[in-house]
Amino acid sequence: MSFSFLISFLIVLGIGLWFWRDCLGAREQASAASARACRQSNVQLLDDTVALERLWLRRDRDGRLKLERLYLFEFSDTGLIRRVGSVLLVGWRVEVLHMEGGDLLVP
Repeated sequence: MSFSFLISFLIVLGIGLWFWRDCLGAREQASAASARACRQSNVQLLDDTVALERLWLRRDRDGRLKLERLYLFEFSDTGLIRRVGSVLLVGWRVEVLHMEGGDLLVP
């Protein structure tokens, strides 16, 4: 095993670990935002989770390149009908939270 291979492997491993940690933090932000929105709207967050729908690159308000993620979640007001909501994050910042029935802008 050559030294350059080892260095390359460690760099790829470091990037993978950073990406994994970044995804966990962003998912936690999306989950907290969706739970807060459901509490404020007096509806039940179903499954207590969010699911990653899309992931791509985008510039934030300061022009820095960040990962933009779209998470989906389901909620219900009666327990019988499932409705869909979404949380859009740029980096770890919640940009838009949408629930069937209207948009909520989250600063």
